[in-house]
Parts: sequence; C-alpha cells; structure tokens
Amino acid sequence: MRVLGIDPGLRNLGWGVVDVDGSRLSHVANGICRSGEGELPERLRRLYEELHAVVIKFAPDAAAVEQTFVNKDGAATLKLGQARGIALLVPAQAGLCVGEYAPNTVKKTVVGVGHADKAQVAHMVKMQLPGVVIEGPDAADALAVAICHAHHARSAEAVSAAEKMVRA
Repeated sequence: MRVLGIDPGLRNLGWGVVDVDGSRLSHVANGICRSGEGELPERLRRLYEELHAVVIKFAPDAAAVEQTFVNKDGAATLKLGQARGIALLVPAQAGLCVGEYAPNTVKKTVVGVGHADKAQVAHMVKMQLPGVVIEGPDAADALAVAICHAHHARSAEAVSAAEKMVRA
C-alpha cells in the first residue's frame, strides 16, 4: 500500500509518500507545496495544482491528513481550514480513502508522546525511514501523518481479520 500523508498549511503544505509492506515502511518522496504571495483564491489554486501533481506522479492507494487545531486567531484558523479543504479534496477527487488524525495522535504514534515538538517528530521519522532526506519541517510532519495512517490501517486490518475468525 502506498500512503500519501499531508500536513495542511496555507503558506506551506507538506506532503510525504511512504510504501507499506506488512510492518515494513519505506520512503518514496516528500516535499512542500508553496502557495506564494497574492490573493487567497490564487494561493489555494496553486496548492491544489501542486498537490494534484503529487497525486498523479506518485499514485498513492490511500491518503491521510492532519486535523486542524483551533487557535486564538480566528481569521488564521479559517484560512488554514481552507487549505485543509484542498488537502482533503485532492485525494478524494482521485478516489482515495482519506484518513484524518489529530496532531496528538500522529505524535503519539510516531514519537510515543502526544506533545512532542517538531524536532522530535523529524528525528523519529528519520529513525523509521532510514536514509530519508526531509525537505523541511512541514514535509517531516506529513511523513509522520503517513506513518500514523500506516500503523492505524494495519491495526484496523488485524481487528477485521479477528472479527471474521470469531464469526466463522
């Protein structure tokens, strides 16, 4: 299974692609979609086009997006929400199942602590994907989202298999 992880952001939208083979994870690619300057609709269009190109190029089987936390600046939260809409729309348009994970869930899955900082997340991503060259903090977070989805998907598969055995 190939998983696309997305860390939504209006200025920098991080993405990371990992291949999952049983319990083995391997890095495929990572990067950052940049919206640049200008009016909001134009910036959102740029994010859409760049993320769409990632989906076309790497052909993931599933996607996962980090959920947005609400902060004190309502306007900034709304803008981030619009970028998150792009992050959800692009893989959904490609017919992918899209998982959503709270930031604390991603950190707890990858680092083992729900309140880890960005440096700890990047370090653990490097440990789980040996040899990876991370394009920046947003790409590291996106790879962490992909890793989180891979672990949760395996757990869901195990539960489903166990339920089938119980019913049989």
